[in-house]
Amino acid sequence: MRIALFITCFNDMMFPRTGRAVTELLERLGHTVEFPQGQTCCGQMHFNTGYRPETLPMVRRFAEVFAGYDAVVTPSGSCAGMVRDHHRVVAGQLEDSALTEAVERVVPTVYELSELLVDVLGVTDVGAHFPHRVTYHPTCHSLRMLRVGDRPLRLLRAVKGIDLVELPDAESCCGFGGTFALKNADVSNAMLADKMRHVLDTGAEYLCAGDNSCLTHIGGGLSRLRTGVGTMHLAEILASTEGDIR
Repeated sequence: MRIALFITCFNDMMFPRTGRAVTELLERLGHTVEFPQGQTCCGQMHFNTGYRPETLPMVRRFAEVFAGYDAVVTPSGSCAGMVRDHHRVVAGQLEDSALTEAVERVVPTVYELSELLVDVLGVTDVGAHFPHRVTYHPTCHSLRMLRVGDRPLRLLRAVKGIDLVELPDAESCCGFGGTFALKNADVSNAMLADKMRHVLDTGAEYLCAGDNSCLTHIGGGLSRLRTGVGTMHLAEILASTEGDIR
């Protein structure tokens, strides 16, 4: 397949290794991965904070840049949810038939990584090797908007050498929520404390998730407490092979 990588702002600026992991993984599975240079923000931050008109140019750009690919993959349930659920809303409010048609063509090709691997490529064992104790946090957008279900867990269970342990109260939010963590810091920190306690209860070496935004929030808390627990994006674990040093 000819697959476009939608890296997202957060990953591009702070976690480029995640994008490299997605590329390495998909190429190892025999697919062509391209990085459209014209890509920008999906507009989620603007849309969620009420700046709907300012979101429009980003929706238009996304539909143009990612047109014509067999699939578009993103290592973010949050941004995948924005494109799939809200780009249609923005285009519809403009009442621009050409834009609406362009959005309708590209949106069905957009997948979060675990969806692409399991539903489109039909694989769960991607040849990964990661001999560590790991627990998985299902992020809110992947869980509630995309409804990825157990797809990430099915992929993780097939990783050789992994000791995958269940995270207590896994479906509870970590408290990040983008600007929520800034506007409601006390509530956010209380939610974070609960999440960190559950992570520590597992005895895991690594916390895994499909969104680096949530991993940054939880990982920051774990780091401040000097717990020694690391965080890794799902793509990075799946891209790991025997011989990699961690």
